[in-house]
Amino acid sequence: MASTNQFIASLARLSLSASPRPVNATIPRFLAPSIVQTRCKSAGTVAMRAREREKEKLKKRKRQQRFKEYKYAAPSKEEQYSLCDAMRYLRAAEVGRPPSSVTYEVSLKVRTPKNSPVLRNRIRLPYPIKNDTRIAVICKEGSGAMQDARAGGAVAFGEESLFELIKSKAGNLPFNRLICHADSEAALKKAGLGRILGPKGLMPSIKTNTITKSVKSLMHEMVGAENYRERVGAIRMPIGNIQFTPKMLSENVRTLVMAVKENITDLEDKVDKKLIEVVLTSTNGPGFSLNGLFNPTDEKIQPAHLSTAM
Repeated sequence: MASTNQFIASLARLSLSASPRPVNATIPRFLAPSIVQTRCKSAGTVAMRAREREKEKLKKRKRQQRFKEYKYAAPSKEEQYSLCDAMRYLRAAEVGRPPSSVTYEVSLKVRTPKNSPVLRNRIRLPYPIKNDTRIAVICKEGSGAMQDARAGGAVAFGEESLFELIKSKAGNLPFNRLICHADSEAALKKAGLGRILGPKGLMPSIKTNTITKSVKSLMHEMVGAENYRERVGAIRMPIGNIQFTPKMLSENVRTLVMAVKENITDLEDKVDKKLIEVVLTSTNGPGFSLNGLFNPTDEKIQPAHLSTAM
């Protein structure tokens, strides 16, 4: 028979032993509460996916509409100046620099859609800025066009001889204007001079009005004339020397603005363009938006004060 001490010891061992863990019963998934069930992210119905696609299309359309026009399509919010005031400040910015190396430049901001026809033409200013035009003429040897080119003062003329000159002196051409007679257009295309003349802006073409049937009249038009072209919604070109008087500069600016407006009128059937701002600047000076007035705002300053040498 077990003693009392042995009985107590057996009870102590039983109390210190680990109790077995209860085993979870496996419950069928369909019997579990809904809060316990794990839900997957729904892919959405057909209608929801269609609405998402419409939203994406709308966002894309808005992004495209934002960049239909160039950033110059809106006039600047800066203060506008009269022509004499702008000249006064620009002359002050150019003090100490050689007058022969400083020119006034004008920028015409045009509201225009992207990928639209550009404004480009040739203009003869009332007061030319430079008279170093050197013209070469592509024409048949011994033709009447060649005689007109020689009489007009062309620095080079001919057909095959001129092609050879261009190829041999590609890096240092003796002319800065090149025109072509209509009878020599086929020979020009066959010569393959586009790689040489194209980057220099000298390749004759109908678009640039440098292929003509009258060499004499085109040469007369080119002497003292300047080419302008719209780039990225703006037309920029030199408009006068720093020693020009306000009247001379005013005539040049007015002539350019009228020519550009005529170009815009000619393109009304194709594209909607609008001249919105005229900005005058100089070689080293800032830009001043013009308000269309001429006289200075300061009564002590007269246009004659801006006509003297710097």
